[in-house]
Amino acid sequence: MQQRGVGRGLRAAAWVLVPLGLILALGGTWYLLAKYQGITVTGEAMKPTYRPGERLVVERIDVGEIRRGDVVLVHVPDRYQGRPVLQRVIGMGGDHVVSDGSRITVKGKPVDEPYVMRGEVNPTTAPYDVKVPDERLFLLGDHRGNSNDSRYFLDNESGSVAASGVLGRVQEDFTVPAVLAALGVLGIVLTLVGIGLGIGGYAAGRRARWSHAAVPPWPVA
Repeated sequence: MQQRGVGRGLRAAAWVLVPLGLILALGGTWYLLAKYQGITVTGEAMKPTYRPGERLVVERIDVGEIRRGDVVLVHVPDRYQGRPVLQRVIGMGGDHVVSDGSRITVKGKPVDEPYVMRGEVNPTTAPYDVKVPDERLFLLGDHRGNSNDSRYFLDNESGSVAASGVLGRVQEDFTVPAVLAALGVLGIVLTLVGIGLGIGGYAAGRRARWSHAAVPPWPVA
């Protein structure tokens, strides 16, 4: 009975740690990949907020989570050669968006835009007055002098794009992705530790059985 118990504690710990580690590693990694994606900024349309070559984290969101002011990654099939682009949400379905060429109002209220590139004038920017159709978005780049955005498609549904084309929102707070990544790493560590303990427990049990079998049955005088 004593020999049978050798290594049992290690094996029991392994039975706990390995499943727990796999749950954390697979669950955390799956959710991280399902909810977030990394992208690299390739153009200058969002300067000075985001610059070419900058790495960003995009959170996948539902249409109902989109808010004015969000910077979104959007896919518009008939624009930009089918490539997703980064643009800022200025107007949503039902909004009345008006610009005199520089200042913008949405539903009659001036929009404060501290993120816009200053000191550069785009001579092709003209005043506009549009109403955004339902379930669509009016999008602009922060670098108004170098952004091919909703202003240049006003004849097509007021320049708006389908809200369903939004692939995600740029994430400024990295707490959740960092926690998910940490859980994945912790899960891997626990899994490896559990496997090590299981192997150790199995080996200890075998050594104990071998030692017991190797003792010759010397007769007692």
